[in-house]
Amino acid sequence: MESLEILAGLDAAVTELATPTRVYVAAGRFTEPSPDLPELAHRIRALLATVAADEAWRRFLPRYAPPSAAEICACLEPVETHEAAAFLARLAAVDLVWPDHRHLPVGAAERAADRVVSLLGRDGSWWANHDAACGAVNGLTPLFDSLLAGTDGEHFALALQIADD
Repeated sequence: MESLEILAGLDAAVTELATPTRVYVAAGRFTEPSPDLPELAHRIRALLATVAADEAWRRFLPRYAPPSAAEICACLEPVETHEAAAFLARLAAVDLVWPDHRHLPVGAAERAADRVVSLLGRDGSWWANHDAACGAVNGLTPLFDSLLAGTDGEHFALALQIADD
């Protein structure tokens, strides 16, 4: 599949996962040669800045500045590719604070998440701000947040859910 086709597919699929003021997404193609985790962290930082600028969250984050790329890298834990689609679908569909509340129908979230993971391929790398071994979350904001970021080394896809109690 051509890079432009992958990019268009990623953009469409992550857009299906977004919900106003709760699930923020981004997809794109790296411009740097040989991008790695620091470049992905810069894209995550830009997404966090989008959340902080959103009128819905500005009052909760009055002096918030997104962490540096190095700090974001320190918060990230690897996610196995075979677990990425289920994680992404949960992130888009299930509320962090109220698990009985759905932001999206589960089936729609699963289809879009499967597509994102498929487009980044079996060799894609996935990262979350969760430590699956102990269940801890390395918060990127002062609120509740959950992030999944994936890359195939050329393209990236990000999804972030934010919530406040």
